[in-house]
Amino acid sequence: MSNQASPTSKESEFVGLLIRHEPVLRAYARTLLPAWISVDDALQEAGIVMWDKFAELRSQDGFLPWAKVIVRFKCLRLIEASRKQKPILSDAAIALLAEETDVSEEAYQEMRLALDSCLGQISQAHRELVLAPYCEHGKITELAEQMGRSRNSLYKLLGRLRTELGRCIESKLASQGS
Repeated sequence: MSNQASPTSKESEFVGLLIRHEPVLRAYARTLLPAWISVDDALQEAGIVMWDKFAELRSQDGFLPWAKVIVRFKCLRLIEASRKQKPILSDAAIALLAEETDVSEEAYQEMRLALDSCLGQISQAHRELVLAPYCEHGKITELAEQMGRSRNSLYKLLGRLRTELGRCIESKLASQGS
């Protein structure tokens, strides 16, 4: 037998909301932070604060906006710490990014579906190339060496593929009226 108590309904509710909204919170944090590792750190710290303050939340419908505020403050704290090590965007630029990228969960899901659909329209090799820089070891120099291409030619190809995907996504969203 385990000495651990079963989760309370409060714990279950919190975990369910956090899991449901985590992709949107992760995307939001990524618009503010320069590196994925920072996003992980911000979300981990924000999750602790969210749990500590969860009793203050009035309704489940308010979870995402409430959580975004907490994530934003954690991102700002990490940015401030980073400034001591190297230059980063100004507070005004970060605030503008936060406002411009504040999308609803529905809009995020629509964009995600459009991206998935557009990725499905390009070749497997190109799809892997587009996604590689976002994976753990997807450095452009390493990819270029593996492919027997120059770094510049790989950057140009990635640029063309990203432009193509951007147009595809915009087209899909426009046809949906988003």
